[in-house]
Amino acid sequence: MWRTRAAAACVICRSLANSSCGIKRKSPLQNLHLVSRSIHHPYYPSAKFQRPPLRISIQQFSSLNRLPLHKTKLLNVKHGYQSHRNFWLARLASRLLRIRYLILGSAVGGGYTAKKTYEQWKDMIPDLEDYKWIVPDFIWELDELVDIEKLLKALPDADDLAKLMPDFDKIGESLASLKGFLSPGSPGETAFRATDQGYDNDKQFKKVSDKEKIDQLQEELLRTQLKYQRMLERLEKENKELRKLVLQRDDKGIHQRKLKKSLIDMYSEVLDILSDYDASYNTQDHLPRVVVVGDQSAGKTSVLEMIAQARIFPRGSGEMMTRSPVKVTLSEGPHHVALFKDSSREFDLTKEEDLAALRNEIEIRMRNSVKEGCTVSTETISLSVKGPGLQRMVLVDLPGVISTVTSGMAPDTKETIFSISKAYMQNPNAIILCIQDGSVDAERSIVTDLVSQMDPQGKRTIFVLTKVDLAEKNVASPNRIQQIIEGKLFPMKALGYFAVVTGKGNSSESIESIKEYEEEFFQNSKLLKTSMLKAHQVTTKNLSLAVSDCFWKMVRESVEQQADAFKATRFNLETEWKNNYPRLRELDRNELFEKAKNEILDEVISLTQVTPKHWEEMLEKTLWERVSTHVIENIYLPAAQTANSGTFNTTVDIKLKQWTDKQLPNKAVEVAWETLQEEFSRFMTEKKGKEHDDIFDKLKQAVKEETIKRHKWNERAEDSLRVIQHNALEDRSISDKQQWDAAIHFMEETLQSRLKDTESVIEDMVGPDWKKRWLHWVGRTKEQNIRNETKNELEKLIKCNEDHPAYLANDEVTTVRKNLEARGVAVDPCLIKDTWHQIYRRYFLKSALNHCNLCRRGFYYYQRHFVDSELECNDIVLFWRIQRMLAITANTLRQQLTNTEVRRLEKNVKEVLEDFAEDNEKKVMLLTGKRVQLAEDLKKVREIQEKLEAFIEALHQEK
Repeated sequence: MWRTRAAAACVICRSLANSSCGIKRKSPLQNLHLVSRSIHHPYYPSAKFQRPPLRISIQQFSSLNRLPLHKTKLLNVKHGYQSHRNFWLARLASRLLRIRYLILGSAVGGGYTAKKTYEQWKDMIPDLEDYKWIVPDFIWELDELVDIEKLLKALPDADDLAKLMPDFDKIGESLASLKGFLSPGSPGETAFRATDQGYDNDKQFKKVSDKEKIDQLQEELLRTQLKYQRMLERLEKENKELRKLVLQRDDKGIHQRKLKKSLIDMYSEVLDILSDYDASYNTQDHLPRVVVVGDQSAGKTSVLEMIAQARIFPRGSGEMMTRSPVKVTLSEGPHHVALFKDSSREFDLTKEEDLAALRNEIEIRMRNSVKEGCTVSTETISLSVKGPGLQRMVLVDLPGVISTVTSGMAPDTKETIFSISKAYMQNPNAIILCIQDGSVDAERSIVTDLVSQMDPQGKRTIFVLTKVDLAEKNVASPNRIQQIIEGKLFPMKALGYFAVVTGKGNSSESIESIKEYEEEFFQNSKLLKTSMLKAHQVTTKNLSLAVSDCFWKMVRESVEQQADAFKATRFNLETEWKNNYPRLRELDRNELFEKAKNEILDEVISLTQVTPKHWEEMLEKTLWERVSTHVIENIYLPAAQTANSGTFNTTVDIKLKQWTDKQLPNKAVEVAWETLQEEFSRFMTEKKGKEHDDIFDKLKQAVKEETIKRHKWNERAEDSLRVIQHNALEDRSISDKQQWDAAIHFMEETLQSRLKDTESVIEDMVGPDWKKRWLHWVGRTKEQNIRNETKNELEKLIKCNEDHPAYLANDEVTTVRKNLEARGVAVDPCLIKDTWHQIYRRYFLKSALNHCNLCRRGFYYYQRHFVDSELECNDIVLFWRIQRMLAITANTLRQQLTNTEVRRLEKNVKEVLEDFAEDNEKKVMLLTGKRVQLAEDLKKVREIQEKLEAFIEALHQEK
């Protein structure tokens, strides 16, 4: 009997296993509950049936891995059949009815056990909400990449799904019949009791310590994170290559389209303009940028180089290398290059020679920006770095904060660095990247106090701990590193905390080797294995992504507010201009300089319009004023003391030759250059009525002085001029009476001018005459009385001998002195000789003027060479030669001026103006005033507002 019942039960079990609610699949017999097997197969004792132990693996609790379902083979069960001849049909029917209740009881017991097992497993699985970051971002963005509508269309219709659903009517009938089965004493109670016993046995296999589970889970998470990290790096590398190819094709013109300026480049231009803008009207620069601050040698520069993926900054062991703020704009491009804002040269960052040249250029610019007597500078060096895969942002590297001023530094270096750091950090939208050296004691940090003062709530601060490898090696307690990362050892708060490794301290390390070393260190570091650090808090890659996200978030939140502020400022400035300068155009400093430049060039061109007659008259007059003293004192007077005309002419020829060879050409060139300067100055300073704008006066004066300083006369001009002057002075032939009279007139004017000067000197020596003494009530001094007595005595000497030579003999000096002493006047011999020189000079000039009058009718005797005549007019011939030399020299100098020197002067003026145009400090110094400053502010505010609006529009389009 029992064999028959067992065989029937096995047939039913197989049928249930093969048809599970209409779903076709193979289910092994072992999948049936323990109770079912114990009921259906009594020849398998339940005591001997060993439940396979439950092996709990960490993979069963991971949301990142799905273990494959292992299929087991069906047991081949052999059943023996015995024929029962007595009432077999009735017994079979009764047994079938009882089997129905047993099957339902087994189903309910198995469901209850499955529910309890599910609840137990659910409690054992940890909360994986904190590990969502392990899954890459593209997993969460699949809904944006996958077309859901297409998937829905591919799914079967509702009618097809309904066919797959179980028959709920039959299930309801089974549940109704189950009610009687669950009454006390029914076989179901036995089934539940057997189920509970199986559950208690299973519980023993699940007793795995929590610590082992956590360790296994952490190891699995680290492996998964590294797996996805390598996958992301591979994808990013492929993306870089693809983008590089696309951009290179655009550069080669394969796609004939004009690339728009990148978003970060537009933003960087706005910051560059703001750095030059003088915030005179309470319009402050509140646009975001990443400000990198830290103690000296804390690793700021190394962090920036890791973010920029190139060793671009100068390096030194313990020496201050960052001497001025360096603004680095990072953007994506096909080639890894760097260039300065004010230069067109591109440095290829993949070549070591270009990297060395870039570091040298940065160092030179830093040193040039530092003023004499200072150590650091506030002038910002603007650098742009482009390359595949770079995160777009703007960073400013500041000089490292120091605690002590060492030898060789300016006394105010510490305060200057603090003021520079505060100026950048006080921007409410600036992101502060606080760099802390992890290899030194946290208590020695200075920058953390400074950062906590500027950002007490830590709403815009990101803390970075560098040199973590040295910190882990040297710090006795690893928990101290965790406290540093969590900000428990500092008064400052931060948005995020990061730990990075920037190399082994070798300046020759490449970026790739540093990244490999950093990844290897954190992979084996206890800081991650013991959960002191989370995986997203390590490596410069994660730091770069976090800083970039924070930067753009801050930009989107603040840029429109800044645009509105500049719009209001523009309205105020335009209103002020309309009220103060209603009839003037708004010309900024550069536009005013261009206007002044055109005016100056027009005035230089005006020099070419000066008439030749005017040039020659000015040159001849000025040259004679310079050489007249030499001609009278060193040529004419000595020659006039000779006894006859032959000796006179010989003396004159010798002295003129010496004068021409040594002095005259040089004097002539000096006179010509001074004349050109006078005319140039006159045109530059001459006011032009109502059109004159005094705002250009300082600029014109500076241009004039610089041009005169640079201009040098042609050196070969003296040689040619010497020959011309020598030939002119050799000529003694006066061709007509007109020239003769002109020479006499020239001589008379010269002598009268000299006589007037001599009379003035004598008057100063002897004092006023009796008329002036009575009319002006002035008297003579004691020395003047002595000189007056000496003068009277010397005049008596000349009256006695009208042909007296120019010099007094010693006996004559003694005679004059004794005569004066006889009258009670004590006089020095030197005073007598000095007074004699002026008295004789006056006497000689008067005699020469009288001789000029006599020679007016002497042209006839000159033509006959003064034969049979007592009249000698050789001095007239001398002055004619001088006059003719002056005219020829003036003509020659005028030709040099108009043909050569004016053009060279114009060229020098253009060079000076070009140099001034490139020197902004010079323009600021020479073009000043409220009008200029107001126009400058208007231009800057308009430019900033326009660029901000364009940037905002591009930002919205990118969204």
